[in-house]
Amino acid sequence: MGLDDKIGNKGDELKGKAKEATGKATDDERLEAEGKGDQTGANLKQAGEKVKDAFKS
Repeated sequence: MGLDDKIGNKGDELKGKAKEATGKATDDERLEAEGKGDQTGANLKQAGEKVKDAFKS
């Protein structure tokens, strides 16, 4: 897993957390759900990169 990928995925996860928190604070269910979706997407990318790394070893 490249460092750029790790940083990008972590950035996406943090953006998702921020969206989720903003959605909760403003009672915006759509924004909250979008934030959760962003986090899930970032986590799936991280898992995929870890699988690739496992096969490289």
